[in-house]
Amino acid sequence: AHEGESEESFGARLASELDALIMEEGPETVAAFFAEPIMGVGGVIVPPKGYIKAIQHVLKKHDVLLVADEVICGFGRTGNMWGSQTVGMEPDILVTAKALSASYLPISAVMVNQRVYDALESGSDKVGVFAHGMTYTGHPVSAAVALECLKIYEERNILEHVRTVGAQLHEGLRDRVAPHPLVGEVRGRGLVAGVELVADKRTREQFPSSLGMGTKLRAEAINRGLILRAMGDTLGISPPLILTEDEVEFLLTALCEALDATQAQMLA
Repeated sequence: AHEGESEESFGARLASELDALIMEEGPETVAAFFAEPIMGVGGVIVPPKGYIKAIQHVLKKHDVLLVADEVICGFGRTGNMWGSQTVGMEPDILVTAKALSASYLPISAVMVNQRVYDALESGSDKVGVFAHGMTYTGHPVSAAVALECLKIYEERNILEHVRTVGAQLHEGLRDRVAPHPLVGEVRGRGLVAGVELVADKRTREQFPSSLGMGTKLRAEAINRGLILRAMGDTLGISPPLILTEDEVEFLLTALCEALDATQAQMLA
């Protein structure tokens, strides 16, 4: 964001830049816009306020499809069945995997709305069948596991559980982790969160990449039994959906200790 720019203004500017880019390229050359509801490996980036609504307005204006990448967010990660629901996204196409089978067996899925389906159907009538079948598409063993996973999600009320422990997690991150001198921001939804490390808490100046601060903190966390993912100097937190309240407390304590240990290394 530009200096002094509000979150809403930042989102509006991004949408305006997308509008200008589509016009420059020619709307007829742009088929679709792909987006994660909450960006995962890019650093757990939550869309700015108003961004999703503004982007969707631009896409509809130019008749560009919106494709939601729900591989990470899908099936409860953000506290709703879909991350799209969490951020107010209304995709034309949705792609998902991972939690569809809880990763016990490989399976993914593509879902389309009626508009896209009708186009595929009418196009097949005109130019031939849309061939989208592969050798292992709909493999019965993977499909059986996926069906059982969906059944368990409902039986154990996983969505409500994620909302409960997710609220505990984010409260702890705000109250106990965010104030730490090394932390510039904590962000996320449900059971996905990011902790961004900074050299200067006031200016949000980043550490030189050569220091590998994210990797150092990750090592300290692992030494305390907590597995994190270092994405540059942002640490990704993505615990199992069956995480308990006691395990949230363990996670927060280990993370705080790892931050203190990393800071001590810098001062040594």
